[in-house]
Amino acid sequence: MTQAFAPFSFDNSFVRDMQGFYEPWQGARVPNPAMVCFNLQLADALGMDMSLAADERLAAFFAGMLTAKGSEPVALIYAGHQFGGFSPRLGDGRALLLGEVVDSNGKRWDIHLKGSGRTNFSRGGDGKAVLGPVLREYLMGEAMFALGIPTTRALAAVSTGEDVYRDGIKPGAVLARVAASHIRVGTFEYFAARGEHDALAQLVDYSLQRHYPKVAGIAGDESPALTLLKAVSRAQAQLVAKWMGVGFIHGVMNTDNVTISGETIDYGPCAFMDRYDARTVFSSIDHEGRYAYGNQPGIARWNMARFAEALLPLLAEDESEGLAQAQAVLDGYAEVYTDAWLAVFAAKFGLREVKEGDLDLFMDFLKLLGELNLDFTQAFRALGYSIEPGDEASANGITTLASATGIDISALGGWLGRWRARQDQSGADTATMMAQQNPLYIPRNHLLQAALDSAESGDMQPFEQLLQRVTRPYTEVEGKAQYAQPAPADFGPFRTFCGT
Repeated sequence: MTQAFAPFSFDNSFVRDMQGFYEPWQGARVPNPAMVCFNLQLADALGMDMSLAADERLAAFFAGMLTAKGSEPVALIYAGHQFGGFSPRLGDGRALLLGEVVDSNGKRWDIHLKGSGRTNFSRGGDGKAVLGPVLREYLMGEAMFALGIPTTRALAAVSTGEDVYRDGIKPGAVLARVAASHIRVGTFEYFAARGEHDALAQLVDYSLQRHYPKVAGIAGDESPALTLLKAVSRAQAQLVAKWMGVGFIHGVMNTDNVTISGETIDYGPCAFMDRYDARTVFSSIDHEGRYAYGNQPGIARWNMARFAEALLPLLAEDESEGLAQAQAVLDGYAEVYTDAWLAVFAAKFGLREVKEGDLDLFMDFLKLLGELNLDFTQAFRALGYSIEPGDEASANGITTLASATGIDISALGGWLGRWRARQDQSGADTATMMAQQNPLYIPRNHLLQAALDSAESGDMQPFEQLLQRVTRPYTEVEGKAQYAQPAPADFGPFRTFCGT
């Protein structure tokens, strides 16, 4: 039931303009909605009426059971390739789009729920979520935002006061998240698979105007679909390059988890890598390593190929011409990704620009990390202390790190000489740049798991302390060294689950 409660000023363009792409729906009633975490800074940036920040109705709103003024909750329709196999009808089986708000900069944002109850897309599930996975997504999204990586963000986590069965009885919860939109590659696949080309064209036009307005009107003679394919492919290549730069593993890069806005979405079986190994997998259901750290760039291109297939009827009147256009975009993906990856890693190595030979230099360092079994995040941070040879103050940070593990690092010494010779600015400037590009604090798997276990037992303090650290990832805080340490030897093997 809609009540005179208006925390946000909604302007719901998707509901208004895209009928047939969603189903109106209402979240399930829950016995006792209560705010667990509320992102006041984000709420303020979205134009929330902050006089309502302490209003008890907010919890009911973010649980999905109270519809605020202007909100028009709907469940979105989409399909998707999941671990390579096509599912023609997925959709928001446990989620709702509450509506859209426009911030003070004129940018449009979705407010979207996860865990708000069963919809017509639930496929037999209960539509619920539990507290641990909700808090995982809350913290992971905010950590990624602090790292400068495009992502959905957490607005609120609400407990529901009900028990949910997930490997035992767990406390129920709902996540409210924010994104530029929730249009996915799978949204296009749904209508393409049904042969609904008019709907597909409508979706292309809406997506271009909402997400890529600067290129929408300057594409010349090329089709809007080709313009969108190019823009989304570039955005995905750049996104995955940024993931690689922080050791992030998404874990479930299905096409229904690929936003056309280029944002990271759906933090289910995701994690940050500790010791460097391109084969690292954390997802409990990824038995073949399809979505391993080192496979992410190739999978992103594979997903773009599925996007191109969905758009093929709109690319050109002549099918062979459309195929050629799509193939040209896919062929160019590797160059776009490589350029983005080189830019990310050049900054991590303290270099202002990329030059010939840098790819070999960077890859040789990663190879050494793997051979020496070193921690990815810790090694890059320590490298910034290893700029000037013979500097007693820095104690050759990377050397100290490796020595502390009892490893013979003679090979690393040769690489350090090559890297120092490649520096293109002063040592002090290099060190400053690297400290700004290489995080000290990430959501370490052992710390996050312990924090979630404590939260489910009623103690939120470990979670709140970890959240504070990972949302200030580059700033060292005295007395917080434990947040920068990799997992102890007896932790693992670590596995994550699609728990929300």
